[in-house]
Amino acid sequence: MAAPKTGRPTMIDVAADAGVSLKTVSRVVNEVPTVDPSLAARVRVSIAKLGFRRNEVAASLRAGGETRTIGLITADLSNAFYSTLSSEVARIARNHGFQVIIASSEEDPELEQATALDLCQRRVSGLIIIAASDDHTYLTPEIERGIPAVFIDRPAQGIEADSFLIDNFGGTADAVRRLVAKGHTRIGFVFDSNSIYTMRERKRGALHALAEAGIAEEPELLVIGSHAPPQAAEAVRTMVRREEPPTAIVCGNNRSLIGALVALAELPNNEGEAIEVIGFDDFEFSPLVPRPISLIAYDTGALGSLAATRLFERIHGDTSPAEHHFEETTLIERGRRSPA
Repeated sequence: MAAPKTGRPTMIDVAADAGVSLKTVSRVVNEVPTVDPSLAARVRVSIAKLGFRRNEVAASLRAGGETRTIGLITADLSNAFYSTLSSEVARIARNHGFQVIIASSEEDPELEQATALDLCQRRVSGLIIIAASDDHTYLTPEIERGIPAVFIDRPAQGIEADSFLIDNFGGTADAVRRLVAKGHTRIGFVFDSNSIYTMRERKRGALHALAEAGIAEEPELLVIGSHAPPQAAEAVRTMVRREEPPTAIVCGNNRSLIGALVALAELPNNEGEAIEVIGFDDFEFSPLVPRPISLIAYDTGALGSLAATRLFERIHGDTSPAEHHFEETTLIERGRRSPA
């Protein structure tokens, strides 16, 4: 006895079940009006019976059309910032009748390039990229073939392309200025890798504000390369064990903030709450943090919406010069305050 067939049913299967030719099935599937009604009815019965579904992508490509997909390359899917961006990009894509293929570079420039070129090979209509690479000239042939690319969070390097960025420098500088105004002179900093554009800009903003106030940079209070919460927690543990610990800590993103809060919560007698904390990026549960914190916030959804809208303008033929948008930041209060 032959094993039951598995996998997605094809037009060949439909033709065999209906007892008609493959060409007849193709004409019914493509809604050619001249097919004999009785044959068309048999084909439709077999389609329903077998659960056949037309391959819209293949059909579109055969007709010289588009796949009605766009590619979105994020940098780290474990970061809530990217899920918010992705959700908004997907919403705009749906409004245009498109689907989004989402991939992650994991902050690896080579993986970013391989993924972007693979998506182009899959005939996406456009790309949205959160850049890990510092050289995007590899995209030049694809852009010349008509696949536009828009960059979020980090600008393109080596090519001219639309970019939608956050005011990383200004937001961090303003946060440090506020700490200085409150009397803080020993401020700790916990940032991700210096290879990441946003981290370089946030570090630059922080050091600019310190210099502006006449406060010397203290290397032992500046930690670079804390990619995940455990690394950030260990960096903060080291800081607070120093003879002169920081009185305030600025975290380069929400994941560094989580690690810092874990380390500060370990200190006895609520000593950690005496250290002021500022993070970059608001997040859904920030009001529930069991201590006061401040956050450098901005409209993440707007960033995704603006970038996706711009990509579809490019897909539909807009050839105007590249647009560069900076999303403003604001300092907000989050976490629970102790009762008076």
